[in-house]
Formats: sequence, structure tokens, C-alpha cells
Amino acid sequence: MLGAASATTLAVLVLAACTNADGTDSPDDRERTALATGEEMELSVLTYNIEYSGDRSTDAVIEDVDADVVGVLESYDRLPEIAEKTGYAYYNLGLQLLSKYPIHEPSGAEGLYALIEVQPGHVVAMFNTHLDYVRYGPRLYREGMPLADVLASEDEVRTRSIEVLTPSMKTLLDEGYPVFLTGDLDQPSSLDYTEETVGMRKGVTEAIPWPVSETLLDIGLRDTFREVHPDPVENPGLTHGNPDFTEGGFGDRIDFLYAGGPSVTQSSELVGEVGGPDVDREYEPWTSDHRAVLSTFEVTPVELRQTLSLDRRLLTEGEELGVLHHAPGREQSTISILPEGGTPGDVLTSVTVTGESGTTSFDTGALDPAGYDVVLSSADGTELERNSFWVRSEDEDVTLSTDAPTYAVGEPIEVTWDDGPANRWDWIGVYRADAADPGKDEFLLWGYTGGHDAGALPPTVFGAMTMGPDSQGRPWPLPPGDYRIHYLLSDQYTSAGHVDLSVE
Repeated sequence: MLGAASATTLAVLVLAACTNADGTDSPDDRERTALATGEEMELSVLTYNIEYSGDRSTDAVIEDVDADVVGVLESYDRLPEIAEKTGYAYYNLGLQLLSKYPIHEPSGAEGLYALIEVQPGHVVAMFNTHLDYVRYGPRLYREGMPLADVLASEDEVRTRSIEVLTPSMKTLLDEGYPVFLTGDLDQPSSLDYTEETVGMRKGVTEAIPWPVSETLLDIGLRDTFREVHPDPVENPGLTHGNPDFTEGGFGDRIDFLYAGGPSVTQSSELVGEVGGPDVDREYEPWTSDHRAVLSTFEVTPVELRQTLSLDRRLLTEGEELGVLHHAPGREQSTISILPEGGTPGDVLTSVTVTGESGTTSFDTGALDPAGYDVVLSSADGTELERNSFWVRSEDEDVTLSTDAPTYAVGEPIEVTWDDGPANRWDWIGVYRADAADPGKDEFLLWGYTGGHDAGALPPTVFGAMTMGPDSQGRPWPLPPGDYRIHYLLSDQYTSAGHVDLSVE
């Protein structure tokens, strides 16, 4: 959330740029020259999968560790409560971030990352993601799948998703930003499956170049735990028990904290249960099924460029939208709200703002659940920056439909939804009509509303999915009978809406 104090005291920034005929900056044409820097500072970052919203014990860990920024995985809608209980002044529900410093979702980020204003007018870039857990590569390998096929599967499920984020990471790195990535990547690192570690894990007979880690290392990010603990034999740093930990499996390091740009890693610690292997900071009780990673840095933040920044891009109807404008060289601008993709003639509401930088807010009570754009324009009406946000229904009452009430055996089923709550990891589940209670009955086919990319893409309030031979689960084709399809919340079993259909 945008704070009253900090987001606000922006220094006057220097931005070398190309200019329009009127002498003003053009966001499309300006040259990305070197950014001015702030003061070197220490920054601590925690990545922590708290498991299905967490509980008082995970809150206690977050509060005690007291990192400057926390990438929280599986926090879901409980993040505001976690922020309140752990003393964090700022949080971002869409990106699942806690921070002691203001969190901005800048124009151009498309909801993929935030800028953390660690000093007035100076920022670092923060990504937080949770990749899909299905078709876990080490398990497939242990079960005898050829390595080439395992890596192809990983590319389909996880590498493709991280590549949603890497173009933005690379651009920011090239421009000189400090960049951080926290996340549960549900894939080990190639730095852990080396020739030296062959024999540590049952059935692993070769070094394995796990592609997500290779992709991140290739763009210039650093695996901060391995920077500090370079020997995977001496310090495996396991964060999760897969595969088959309860049956004597070795486990893997799948929770990561990557860094790039002007930062130096000072330390990296494993946070977990008392007596856990390689655990540096011990807590009792420890209730998550993951261990956490805490890294500290000496970092040099960079100036905030021209931007129209939102305190969050995902709101529940009636919540206040905080907006920061930063437009060097302009003493008066207009901020407008339009329907998604709208033009100047579609303005729903607008406000004139003065000064190069400042904050304002909009009440979303009159906006229906949908997607919207917020636009920063110059005094003559020229659009300078555009950002977008979603308003989701307060009632969590999804409008769910199919493209037909009845299907032939083997005919794909098109499912669409509107007024969705837009949580990451919302999912669609198909149940038999006579066993359709998600709280106790087994689902058949299923899929995340964001597909394999659900942990990387910003969530939206509407969407579509095809149930067919490529869907998760079984059986396909569905045999003749009656079925109920549920929209289920946050990787759990609470239904926000359903639709019925028949297969004949």
C-alpha cells in the first residue's frame, strides 16, 4: 500500500531524454540514459512459502526475521492480515510482497514487478513468483523418464513461465536497476545437480542443467545462497522435501533469492525448523512445508524515472486506489480513469494534479468489477504514461458459464468466467454432479485460471479455459453423465461459483 509519508517525498530527479517538438519528454522515444544513483545501503530480503495462507507461527517467523522486503508465497488473501500482525507498513496483494518501504507498481511493468522506494526518489526492482508444481522434474527423472524428455517437460511447465518475467528483468538490469527475484520455483538449480553431487540423490547419475536456473543465470542474475555457500556437497541448502522425502528421499532446494545489478550479497541464511539440515536460523514451531531463505545486500538504488505508479493493481470494489505521478519538467498534469483500452473520450473520472511529483487517490466504489486503465496526460492532452488495474467483486460470486449445456463424448468444453476474485492460483475443477462438494469429493479434470503461468502473470477478473485432452487430471474424455464445474479459490477448495453440464 502507498504510504502517506514516503511515497511522496520524491527528490528532483535528472532524466536525460529525447524530446517532442514542444520540448517535452516522449515516453516512447526517450533514450534510456544512465540512471542517477542514491546512497549505498543495506537491504535484507526474505523469500518464504508459508503454505496455504500460513498461521500465527509463520507470522511470528516473519516478524522476528524482520527483513526489509519479503516475497511471501501462498499468502493469498491473508496478506493484509499478515502485514498488520507483523508490523509491515506496505503490502501488495497481487505480487504477494511485504515491505518496510513504499511499493510501487509502475507504468510499463504490466503487473509483473514492483519498484521498492528504499530512499526518497530512489528504487530497486522486485519480482516475486511461484511457478507451477505439476510434473515435478526430479520425480519424473527418478521414475525413469529420459533426461531430454524431463527437460522438455520443465520447459513447458516452468521455463516458459519464468520467461514471462525475464524480458523485464533483463531490461531493468541493462538500465542499471538493482533487481531481486524471490520465489518458489518448484525446480532445483543446475548449481545443485553437478558432477560433484552425483550420488547424493538416489537415481541421479548425471549433472542436470535445470532450465529455470540456467535462464536466470544467463541474464545476469546471481543465486545468492550459492554465492555465499558455493559448495552444494558441503551445504545442499534444501528447502523442500521433494522428491519422496518421507520415504528417505534427499530433498531439493527449490526456494530461491536471485539478485542482479548494483548489489553485493553480504550473507544468505536458511531459515527453518530446529535441527533442520543446514538451517542457520531455527524456529519452534515451524509449520510450513518449505524452509525460507534470507539474504542481505549492500545495494545502490537508482532514481525513479517518469512514471504513473499504482500502490496496487488488484483491488476489491470500494477500496481506494493510490496513484503516484512523477513527471519531471511538468508543473501540471491530468490523471484519468478509463475502461481498459479506453481512449480520451471514454474518461470515467479525472483529476488535475500540480507539481512534478505527488500522490492522489481514487474511490473505486462506483466502478464495476472489471479491468481499467489510469492515464497520465500533459496539460495539452498528450498521453504520457498508462497503467492498468483490476477491480474484483466483493462478494466472490463468480459468473461461470460454458459454451453449451450438453456435449458429445470427447468434445472440448469451453469454460468462461467473469467477476472473478483474481487470486493467483484460482482454479477450475470438474466434478461428477452426484459428488460435487469440493470440501469432501474428488475432482476429475482441473486447471489453474492462469494456466502454468498463474504464478508469473498478474491475475485478472475474467478469463477462459478449454477442458480437453491437455487438461490436468482424468478421465478424458469424460464419460456420459452429469457434471458440475466449480471456480475454486487460491489453490484450495472454497467454491466461488459453479455451472452444470451434461455429456451424452
